[in-house]
Amino acid sequence: MGIVLEVSQEGFVMRDSDLSMRTLSTPSPALIFPPNSPGFQNGRGSSTSSSSVTGETVAMVHSPPPTRLTHPLIRLASKHQKEQANIDRLPDHSMIQIFSFLPTNQLCRCARVCRRWYNLAWDPRLWRTIRLTGETINVDRALKVLTRRLCQDTPNVCLMLETVIVSGCRRLTDRGLYTIAQCCPELRRLEVSGCYNISNEAVFDVVSLCPNLEHLDVSGCSKVTCISLTREASIKLSPLHGKQISIRYLDMTDCFVLEDEGLHTIAAHCTQLTHLYLRRCVRITDEGLRYLMIYCTSIKELSVSDCRFVSDFGMREIAKLESRLRYLSIAHCGRITDVGIRYIAKYCSKLRYLNARGCEGITDHGVEYLAKNCTKLKSLDIGKCPLVSDTGLEFLALNCFNLKRLSLKSCESITGQGLQIVAANCFDLQMLNVQDCEVSVDALRFVKRHCKRCIIEHTNPAFF
Repeated sequence: MGIVLEVSQEGFVMRDSDLSMRTLSTPSPALIFPPNSPGFQNGRGSSTSSSSVTGETVAMVHSPPPTRLTHPLIRLASKHQKEQANIDRLPDHSMIQIFSFLPTNQLCRCARVCRRWYNLAWDPRLWRTIRLTGETINVDRALKVLTRRLCQDTPNVCLMLETVIVSGCRRLTDRGLYTIAQCCPELRRLEVSGCYNISNEAVFDVVSLCPNLEHLDVSGCSKVTCISLTREASIKLSPLHGKQISIRYLDMTDCFVLEDEGLHTIAAHCTQLTHLYLRRCVRITDEGLRYLMIYCTSIKELSVSDCRFVSDFGMREIAKLESRLRYLSIAHCGRITDVGIRYIAKYCSKLRYLNARGCEGITDHGVEYLAKNCTKLKSLDIGKCPLVSDTGLEFLALNCFNLKRLSLKSCESITGQGLQIVAANCFDLQMLNVQDCEVSVDALRFVKRHCKRCIIEHTNPAFF
């Protein structure tokens, strides 16, 4: 018998059935079961219990399975049962290959089958990724148990672990991230979206102790206001001074407290950024974007959607990325007009994706600038832009032949004539959104005939 750790709202409860200290020093996999798991009910291994735990995740720490069962009441197996199962005839490398396709919780289940499977399930090559989900799981404790077992062969470090995904685990705290920072020097990807209890201190621990970290998702972590290599957020590092953070992908969506000063610090420390998402960081202004362009000149994808203080001046700063910029989202930035679009169109000629939904200051002139200069555009969202009409669509149709996705939702000035021009020239169109637009059924059928693979989103009940 082993030690059972139950993860509930109150935390871990330890049940030691044999008082063996050996199971504490060499724990087996932490089995993470979702609520009402068919294989684990009422907090125990029995599947015959009539009652089940609701809203609770259970983790189990046990000793390695015995080589054989020696209980006197167990009858001898039949001749057929004694024969070796086909799967047990596979060599170790084949078994490891099979196990590599299993998620974390199923891999932990396999470790309970027999001693051989136990050893194979804890092969370091299978533990490049840890993924934990669930609002009730005591993720701090789970990470401690997992990393302790992974560090058994290489004391204090998990050399193979590269990815940790604990998105939506609201009970994650700075303590859990500190465990990762201390034990996983080779960490390359960390996703903690929706974990609102973590702070700048925890992020500092990770980026300072994990030099290879390239992908960081802290979206929804409202306490995070800075990514830096200094505990004092106000201290800056120039690109030519001191150690830099190797992060290339950073998602700070819904980090509401992030301000221009914090963005300045992030830019100064993370000069290798290529993907940056600042959706709904409502305190960011054009000044913050100016700081960003000083240090981060390699950005390919940028989102400032719903940053209501970003204006045409901010677009002038973003345009300094020139041909490197491929993806830009400025949705619901009401201060952006044709002037800002003209900056982007003039200098960012290799733009592939633009989301300008809700930018009501954009007109046909802005669409004309865009269509004539960004001819390789593949996806465009100009929904809720009431000043864009069929004239703008004609410019798109005659210049952007590679257009695959077009959203015109709630564009009041669009008619069926404009759609027909687009369909007659953009044969590769795969998605068209014309919801809440006054377009006829004949126009929709015309689009369907010319763009065979196009999925049309509409609100016309006569067209199906």
